[in-house]
Parts: sequence; C-alpha cells; structure tokens
Amino acid sequence: MDFGEFREFGHASIEFIINYLSSIRERNVLSSVLPYDVINQLPRQIPEQPEHWRRILEDLEHIILPGLTHWQSPYFNAFYPSSTSAGSIIGELLIAGIGVLGFSWICSPACTELEVVVMDWLAKFLNLPQHFLHENEGPGGGVIQGSASEAVLVAVLAAREQAVRRLRLSQPELSESEIRGKLIAYSSDQSNSCIEKAGVLAAMPIKLLPAGEDLVLRGDALKHAIEQDVAAGLIPVICIASLGTTGTCAYDDIESLATICEQNDVWLHVDAAYAGGAFALEECSELRRGLERVDSLNFNLHKFMLVNFDCAAMWLRDANKVIDSFNVDRIYLKHKHEGQTQIPDFRHWQIPLGRRFRALKVWITFRTLGAEGLRAHIRKHIRLAEQFEDLVKADERFELIAPRALGLVCFRAKGDNEITSQLLQRLMERKKIYMVKAEHCGQLFLRFAVCGMDPKPSDIEFAWTEIESQLTSLCAEQQVNSRKAGELSELTHHLSGLHLTNETLQR
Repeated sequence: MDFGEFREFGHASIEFIINYLSSIRERNVLSSVLPYDVINQLPRQIPEQPEHWRRILEDLEHIILPGLTHWQSPYFNAFYPSSTSAGSIIGELLIAGIGVLGFSWICSPACTELEVVVMDWLAKFLNLPQHFLHENEGPGGGVIQGSASEAVLVAVLAAREQAVRRLRLSQPELSESEIRGKLIAYSSDQSNSCIEKAGVLAAMPIKLLPAGEDLVLRGDALKHAIEQDVAAGLIPVICIASLGTTGTCAYDDIESLATICEQNDVWLHVDAAYAGGAFALEECSELRRGLERVDSLNFNLHKFMLVNFDCAAMWLRDANKVIDSFNVDRIYLKHKHEGQTQIPDFRHWQIPLGRRFRALKVWITFRTLGAEGLRAHIRKHIRLAEQFEDLVKADERFELIAPRALGLVCFRAKGDNEITSQLLQRLMERKKIYMVKAEHCGQLFLRFAVCGMDPKPSDIEFAWTEIESQLTSLCAEQQVNSRKAGELSELTHHLSGLHLTNETLQR
C-alpha cells in the first residue's frame, strides 16, 4: 500500500467511524450472532495476495460489526463506562502512526516528558495531594498503566517485595522462602475480581474481608483480620481499598483503613477505577478524604475522562519503592542522561518493558475538551443517573437496592429473585438495552450504569420504557399462567370427584 492508497484508506476509515458512531442508536446494543458465526464467515488462512482496502471495510461492516456489543451506545448500561471522544480517537491514530516505544527517556524524550506533564495535569485536576506530583520535590509521581488490573498488580508486587526486604533485615533468622510463605494481603468482599487475580499472580493470598451492611469496608474489620493473622504467624503486607466498588459503587472508609495500615506497616492502595473522576468535583470532595495517607492509587481515564481504552492513571507516594522492586538493568538500556535528572524511566514503574505513547491521546483529549468540558461530562452522567433513579422511585413495582452513586443505579423488581431474573432475560433477548445483574444478601438486582459516548435524557427515557414495559408484559403473562394453572387445578379436582362417584356407583 503506497501513501496514496494509505490516504484513501485513512479517509474512508475516518468516515466509517463517524458513520458508525453517529448512527449507533439505530443498532441493537447486543449482537444476534451465535457461537462460531463470525469464525465461519472468515477464511482459515492468511490471503496469499493483498486485498483491496474497500473489501476489508465491507467485511468490517457486514461480518465484524454484526458480531459486536456496542460499548459506545448510550443503551449500553452494563459494567461501567469505557468512554472515548473524537480527540482520543485521533490521538490513538497518531500514536499508531508515530509508532514509538517509550520505555526509557532516550528512546523518545517527548514520550516520557509528555507523560510527566499530563500526569501532573490530571493530579491537579483531581485535587490529589501534592506528593503525587512529579513537579513536587520528593519521590512521588504518576504513571500511565494499561488498566486498573495492571496498577493493582504493580502495587501488590511492590508491597510484597518491600515487605520481603524489610523482614530479611529485621528477622535474619527467617529465610526468604519462609517469609514469602507467610505473606498475606487484604481487600473487601465487594472489590473487583482483578484484586483477587493480583493475589494469584503475586503468589500471595488476598483475604476478602466482609464489608458492612452498607457495603463499606472499614478499619475495624481490617484490624480484626490483622490481629488474627499476626497471632497465627502471618505477615500482613497490603490492603487494597475501593472507591467505587464494582457491584454498587460503594466507597470504602479510607481514613479508618489508613490508621490501621499505618499502625501495622501495611501498604494502602486505593482502587478508584471508576469513582476517581469525581475527585474533580467540589460537590464530591468527601471522596478525597484520606487520600493524603495512601501509598498508591489508580483511576481509569477510559471510564470518566473520555480517553479510550487502554489508559489507567496510577500515582505513587514513593515511586522508589516500585523502582527498587522492578529494576532490572541491561547495558543496552542505559544512556548518558540516566540518573542525572529527576525525569523517570517509566519502564521501572510497570510490568512490561515496552510502553505505548498513551500520554499523546491524553494530552489531545484534555486540550480538545478542557477541564470545564471534563467536569461537565462527569456531571452529566450524574444528572442522567438521577433521572433514572427518579423513574425507579416513581414506579411502586421497583425498589432501589443501594443509594445511587455517581452514574450508577442499583435496583430490582419487588418480590422474589425470579421476577428480576426473568426481567433481565427478556431485556437480553430483545437486545435494545444491556444491563448486568449482581447479588447482595441473597437479593438479585440490576445495575444501570450511564455509559456511551454521548448519552442524553432521551436515552434514559428509552431505557426506562423498555424496562417497565417488559415488567408489565412479564406480570401480565404470569397472571394469565396463574389463572390457567388455577383452572387446570379446579378441573383436575372436578374430574377426580367424578371418578370417585363412578367407583361408588359400581360398588
């Protein structure tokens, strides 16, 4: 493909994206394909000869798109947002076109230095403590990871290695293997599955502590667990708290957890993958309580900041603890400016060696939207969730299962779990909106998350009409089935009586 064809393909692809996103409401949010439908439409080998790009776009339209769940649709109300924007899409295109790997400063100085700048921009926008800024004198700073899962794993691994080194000095009678066999970590039973996975990958058990009735993990639960484990000879290492749990967007009590962690030399990491965006709003300032006492935290820009996946921000109070844990140098990675400045080599702050130029799409997104636009986007999600919450409250057939939190509403149909389960099944079969279910204290409920590239009040009305009409239809069918069951029972009883009468006559 020469540059002329590249230009034509590129222009056509941009038009394809614009047409797809501008008409996304016309598509069912869920796919109708069955397993292997896409596989069976594709050849099983690479084509021997190059194919024209027009044919590729045709196959994208007719084979790939019908097999997608449309995450940018405003009718995608499952999980949490995975947002994007025009600036972010262009940024991703430029990242691919420029094609640099920024694992060290010398590999692409602008790649590293732009990341330093945008991470400080974001920290200030979110009103984070000063020690998380690169420009602040000290060992803290921010880095862009791929996802919250990676950020959590980095924190768990760094905390583990720091604990091992500390204990080898303070308890030299213990071997390294003995120390590693005693390590234990903590989180809430409401935390994301990536936290358990981090424990598996780090070969360190993570004990899931019971949250309170309000789904919040507090210091007293952590204190009790640590006391039990220390008495049993175990070594507490890290607590991963959540600001915005997966199920209900509950907020763990960071201040009480920080007190227990400080008393026991335990690393405190905060997973704020979704709710972290609200740090930017003064009306949500209570969410920032205690953040000055945590060792690390993460927030997904691809949830609230309109930067497309993958892009997760992570901040460290003392980045040296991560660098010391992950630093593996080779002669081919060294350069003459190494160690002469405070500019980081981010390869020491993450699991992989190679690094994408993610800071570029963050920089473009922030400049095209501005802080005002970003705050307006978050507030819009909150207003739309309030709109949906009001609709739930106004219908006596439904009930809220937890307080609305930012852009998430957790609700259920009143009655036994089967009603809510059947309602969700109907919605999934119709494919007009997409929600997922969750469970707490034996109660099944539905999570309605405001998502999509540009959700509007009319989209909330559309979703609610779909939900309440399907419940109406379900209840009507249940009444008919109940009446038929009663009539059948009555008929069976009547026939049984006739049978007894005939037997009596024969006698």
